[in-house]
Amino acid sequence: MNDTTAIRHIGQPLRRREDLKLLAGKGRYVDDVRLPDMLHMAVLRSPHAHANIRSVDLSAAKVAPGVRLVLSGKALEGKMGPIVPNWIIPGSKVPFRPVVATDRVRFVGECVALVVAETLAQAYDAIGLIDVEYEVLPAMTDEDIAIRDGAPQLHDNVPGNITTIYKVRGGDYQKAAREADHVIGLRVINNRLIPTCMETRAIVASPEPDGTLTVYIGSQVPHMHRRWIAETVGIPEHQLRVIAPDIGGGFGAKMHLYPEDLLCPYLARELGAPVKWWESRSESHQSTSHGRAHTENIEVAFSSDGKILGLKVDTLGNVGAYLSNMASGGPTVNTVNFGTGTYKIDNYEAISRVVVTNTVPVDAYRGYGRPEGAYIAERAIDAVARHLKLDQVEVRRKNFVQPTEFPYRPYGSMGVMYDSGNYQGLLDKALAAFDYDGRRRECDALRRDGIYRGIGVAAYTHMCGMAPSRRLAMSGFDRGGWESARVSIDSSGRATIYSGSMSQGQGHITSLSQIAADVLQIPMDNIDIVQGDTRQVQAGHGTFNSRSMAVGGSSVHVSSQRIVAKAKKIAAGMLEVDEKDVSYSAGAFSVPGTDIAPVTFSKVARMAYVGHKLPDGVGPGLDETVFYDPTGMGSPSGVHLAYVEVDPATGIVDILDYVAVDDVGTLINPLLAAGQIHGGVVQGIAQALYEEVSYDPDDGQLLTGSLLDYAVPRAEHVPNIRSLFQETPSPTNPIGVKGIGESGSIAAPPCMVHAVLDALSPFGIAHLDMPLTPPRVWAAVQEARTGASQ
Repeated sequence: MNDTTAIRHIGQPLRRREDLKLLAGKGRYVDDVRLPDMLHMAVLRSPHAHANIRSVDLSAAKVAPGVRLVLSGKALEGKMGPIVPNWIIPGSKVPFRPVVATDRVRFVGECVALVVAETLAQAYDAIGLIDVEYEVLPAMTDEDIAIRDGAPQLHDNVPGNITTIYKVRGGDYQKAAREADHVIGLRVINNRLIPTCMETRAIVASPEPDGTLTVYIGSQVPHMHRRWIAETVGIPEHQLRVIAPDIGGGFGAKMHLYPEDLLCPYLARELGAPVKWWESRSESHQSTSHGRAHTENIEVAFSSDGKILGLKVDTLGNVGAYLSNMASGGPTVNTVNFGTGTYKIDNYEAISRVVVTNTVPVDAYRGYGRPEGAYIAERAIDAVARHLKLDQVEVRRKNFVQPTEFPYRPYGSMGVMYDSGNYQGLLDKALAAFDYDGRRRECDALRRDGIYRGIGVAAYTHMCGMAPSRRLAMSGFDRGGWESARVSIDSSGRATIYSGSMSQGQGHITSLSQIAADVLQIPMDNIDIVQGDTRQVQAGHGTFNSRSMAVGGSSVHVSSQRIVAKAKKIAAGMLEVDEKDVSYSAGAFSVPGTDIAPVTFSKVARMAYVGHKLPDGVGPGLDETVFYDPTGMGSPSGVHLAYVEVDPATGIVDILDYVAVDDVGTLINPLLAAGQIHGGVVQGIAQALYEEVSYDPDDGQLLTGSLLDYAVPRAEHVPNIRSLFQETPSPTNPIGVKGIGESGSIAAPPCMVHAVLDALSPFGIAHLDMPLTPPRVWAAVQEARTGASQ
C-alpha cells in the first residue's frame, strides 16, 4: 500500500462540525442550567468611584420575601480571599483586593454586599433595601493625573499609584538620536474598551450528594478556575468539578478570577443548595474587566531616507482599581517588548509604568499588549513617512527585518525571539491583492474633485502560544505553559480526545479533529472532542494568547503519534512480521512488497483490548496522554491594507475595502482561519472607529454603562474583508502553527487610523487618537479649515 493514498485533513477548508448544534438552538450555556431548588444571587455595587464605607444596614433586606441570606464584606472577612493576580511582574506592588469591599470602594461597580433569594427578582428587590452610608473621596480616572504629586492614593502599599515599573533597553538610543537627521515625538492613546461578548458572565455552583461541588462557568480556563476557587474559598481541589459548557465569546475577559466566581461556590456550600448568578449587560460594563487603556509617549530618531535609527517609548498602563489576573504583564512584557514591531530598530529604550485608578480593572482583551505594541511601531513608522513626505510602503520596506535574519531577536533582546517570517513577502502579496498603485492614483484624482479617500497600511508581528513553562516562571506567572491532551481509542477504533484547551467559538472540535485525523488516518466522524470538564479532562491551562493549536493542538498531535506507534507494534504481532517492516497508511497496516493481507486500524484497536496477540512488552489498550511544553513561542505576522472614504462634512468614515495577508504558520483550516481574522479585524475596526469607555473625570462615574452609550459596530459597519495567507511554518512545535486568534485585532487599529489620516492629509491633519468617531473627525476638519483661513 502506497503512503500517498492517505487523506490529508490539515490545510483543508472543512466546515465546522460544531455548528449544527448551535444553529439548531441546541447549545447549552450557563444561563440554561436549571437545577432543583436553585437560589439566585444578586450583588449590590458601589455607586461611587472612591469612598469609605461608613456602615452597611442589612436589616430590611434580611426580612424581604424569599430572601435566604444577606451578607456584607465584613461578614466574609477571614472566610475567603483575597483575590490574588496570576501574573505578577517581579518587583510589583500588589494591592489587597477583598472579594467584597469592607472599608473602602475604589470603582463604580465594586461589590459591597450580596443577597441570595429564591428568585432573581426577589434578590434584586432585596438589594434595593440595603442601606450603605459612604464618605465620598476624591477620585481620578486618568493615568496621567494618577501619578502626579498630590493625586489621591488608592492603596497604602502602592505609593504614587504605580504598581510596576518595567524597563527594556537595546543598543544606545541616545547615541542614535544624536546621529539622526530627524527626531520627532508622538503621543498616542490606546482607548479603553469593554469586551462585549454576546453572552455575559454567569455561574452556577451546585452541591452534590457525595459532598463535592459542581461549578458551571463560562471559563476559558476551567482547570485554572478550579484551582483559583479551591485556593481562595478553601475548598479542596478534588472536591470541585468545573464544567464550562458552550461559551458565547470570551476574548480574554472570561479567563480571569472575579468575585462572583468565588461567592457562588462559597454560598452553595453554606446554604446546601445550588446558587446562580447572572450578569446583566449594565453589570458587565461596570464589573467585567476592560481592555487597553494606555498612553504612550514615543520618540523616533531617523535619517532623511526614512531609515529608523532609534525608538524611545514611555508607557502608562491604566489597570483600574486593582491588579486583575494578568494586569501587571499587559502594559509591560506584552507591550513594550514588542514596540519595534516588524522593523529592525537596534537602538530601543522603553519604560512602562502600571498605574491604578478609580476605574474597572483592566486585563487581557484580544491581543492584550500586542495591539498596543504594534500601535507604537506602526504609528512611529507612519509618522516618519508623513514627516519626510515619503510613501508609507517604501518606508516600511526600508526598515523591515529580512527573511534571512530569522530567528530574529529584536534590539538584541534576550527574552523576545521571532521564530520565522517573511515580511516583504506579506507586503508584496497584500499590495498585489489591493492594487495599491492603482488606488493611490485614484485617491489623487478624486481629491481634485473634493472626494477624500485614503489608504492605510499596517504590519505586525508578536509572540503567542504562551510557553515554555520555565520562561513563564521567570516573568512571574503562577501557571505553566504546557497543554495536555489524552487520545483514547475504544475497541471499535473510534477516538475520543480530551483536550485542556477550551473553545469559545474558535472551532476547536473541527481543527483538533483535523490534526488527529491526519496522524490517526481515520475519518473525522470517528473522532470526538471533550473539553471544559475538569472531571473528564485530565488537566489544562485553557485558551488564551492564541495557544490552542500551537500548544493544545501539538499535544493532540504527539498523543496521536504515540497511539499509532503502539498500534504499529500490535499490528506487527497480528501480521507476524517485524515492526520495522510494517507501514501504516489510510487507516490500514500493511507489509509493502508482500502479499500479506493488511489489517485495519479498527481491527488493531479491537486486538488492543482483547489482548490475545500482543507482542512482548506491549500492554493492552490504546490510550495516550501527553503534557506538551513547547520549546518556544510562535510569531505570527501580517500586512493589512484598508481603503476608506471620509466625508469632511459629517466626519463619517466609509470602509470601501480591507485586505489582510497573514502568516500564521501551518494552516490547519483556511476557512476557520479566515473567520478568526475576520472577527479580530472587526474588533480592531471597532476600536479604531467606534468603541471607547468614558468616565466622568470629576466623580469617576462610568458614562458608557450600557449599549445605548457604548458603540459596538453593527453589520452595516463591517466591510468586505478579503483574507489571504502566507505560510512560514514555526520551528517551535511539531505542526508548525503560530496562532491566529489575535492577529486581526492587532493589525486593524493602526491600519484604519492610517487610512483615515491619509484621507485627511489634504487638510494637514497628521494625528488623531482613537476612536475616530464622526464628531472627532469632523471637529479636526473644522479646526484645520479654521486654522488655514487665519
